[in-house]
Amino acid sequence: MQIISYVYQFLWGDLIYLPLPGGQRAGLSLLVLILIPAGLYFTLRTGFLPIRLFPEMLKVTAEKRSKTDQHAISGLQALIVSTATRVGMGNLVGVVAAISAGGAGAVFWMWLTALIGSSTAFAEATLAQLHKEKDPLYGGYRGGPAYYIHDFVQTRKPSKRGRSLIAVLFAISGLICWCGISQVISNSVSSSFYNAFRIPPLYTTIVLVILAAIIVLRKHATVKVLDILVPIMAGCYFVITLFIILKNAPALPSVFRQIFAEAFGLRQAVAGGFGAVLMNGVKRGLFSNEAGSGSAPCAAAAAETDHAARSGLLQAFGVFIDTIVICSCTAMIMLLAPGNLLEHLNGMELLQTAMEYHMGRFGTVFIAATLWLFSFSTFIGILFYARSNVAYLFGDNWLSQTLYKVLALMMLFIGGLAAYTFVWDLGDIGIGLMTIFNMIILIPQSREALDALKEYEQRFMQKKPRQRKRP
Repeated sequence: MQIISYVYQFLWGDLIYLPLPGGQRAGLSLLVLILIPAGLYFTLRTGFLPIRLFPEMLKVTAEKRSKTDQHAISGLQALIVSTATRVGMGNLVGVVAAISAGGAGAVFWMWLTALIGSSTAFAEATLAQLHKEKDPLYGGYRGGPAYYIHDFVQTRKPSKRGRSLIAVLFAISGLICWCGISQVISNSVSSSFYNAFRIPPLYTTIVLVILAAIIVLRKHATVKVLDILVPIMAGCYFVITLFIILKNAPALPSVFRQIFAEAFGLRQAVAGGFGAVLMNGVKRGLFSNEAGSGSAPCAAAAAETDHAARSGLLQAFGVFIDTIVICSCTAMIMLLAPGNLLEHLNGMELLQTAMEYHMGRFGTVFIAATLWLFSFSTFIGILFYARSNVAYLFGDNWLSQTLYKVLALMMLFIGGLAAYTFVWDLGDIGIGLMTIFNMIILIPQSREALDALKEYEQRFMQKKPRQRKRP
C-alpha cells in the first residue's frame, strides 16, 4: 500500500511549483509536465490542426465508407468506441470536482487543454493505424501503442524474444488501469442509483454485471451495442443541457463573463487561488479526453480506412466531443444554478441538486440514468481496448482473452459493493504509467504521423485549379 501510494503521488501529485504573479504558485504533476509540452509540440507541428482542419474533421465524421472485411469496424465506429470510454464519470463527477475546487475559470482551461490535446490524439491514432495488424481471433484489425512501440524499438534494436520491454510495460499498465476503472464504474453507478431510487447497491451491481457479461463475453457484440448506446446517451445529455441553456438564456452572458474573468484569476488573485483555477482545469481537461494516454489508439487501430490520417482526424474530433461538448454541458448545468443552492455540496450530490433545480425530480433521475449509461459504455469500451494488449502479452488464444474479461467482471462486482479499495489507486497509476510509456515513443516516432498528415492534405484536400473557359 505504501509503494502504491508513493507511485500515485509521484505520478499525480505536485512535482514542481510554478511561481505566479502576486506570490502565488501552481503545482505541476509529472503527467501535466509531459502532456502539455507534448500537446503544444504537436499543435505547432501539425499547423494548429484542431482549428485549421476542424471542417475536415466534420467531413470525415460524416462520410460513409464501405468495408472489405466484414469483421472490421469503420472509422466512425472506432470514434464511437473511443467516445464511449472518454465520455464517462469524468464528464460528470470530474467536472464537478474541477469547478468546485477551481471555480468557473477551470472551464476555460479545460477548453484550452482540449484544443492542445486534439493534436496529440491525432498523432497517436494515426500511428496506431500505420502499425495495425490483422486480428486472427476477432477478425478485422488490432493495434495500439503496444504495437507501434514494438515496431519502433525493433527497427532500432531488434530483439529475438519477440517483444519489447516498453511495449510490454505499456500493455500491462493498460490492463491494470482498466481493472481499476471497472471498480470505480460500478461503485459510482450503485451510489447514484441508491441516491436516486434507494435501490440497494447489491441489486444494482448484480444487474450491471449480468448485462455487461452478456455483451463482453459474446464475440462481436461490443461495437454493435456501442453503435446504439453512445449516440443515444450523448445526444440525450446534449439535448437536455441545450434545453436548460435556452431556458436560462438571459443568464448566459454573466456565466461566460464569470468563466473568462475567473480563468485569469481576476477574482482569485486576491485570495491566492489562481493556481487552483489553472491546474484543476488543465488536469480535468487532460484526463477526461485521455489524449496521450494511449487508450483511444486501441480503437483507432481497429478501423478500416483508406488513409491513416482519417483515423487520426476522427480521434482528434473525439477530444472535441468529450471536453468541448460533454464536459461543457455539465459545467453549464452547474453554473446556471444559484450559487447559494450548491454551497457545501460536492460530487454527484452537487450535480444532482443542480439538475433538480432545473428539471425537478426528473433531473435527479436523469443524472442517475446518464451516469449509468456513461459508465456502462465505458466498461464495454475498455474491454474492447484490452483485446489488443492481451493479445500482445499472451498471444492469440481465447483462454487469455476470456480470463481477462472474467477478471474485469469480478472487479466490476467488487467495486459496486466496496466503499474503497487500493485497486482504485491502481487504476490511476495504470493510466499514468500508460501515458509515460506511450509518450516516450510517441514524440520520436511522430514523424510518421506528420508525414501521413502532409500526404493526406496533398492527396485529398488540394483544390484542383479552375480551368479557364475558352472564349
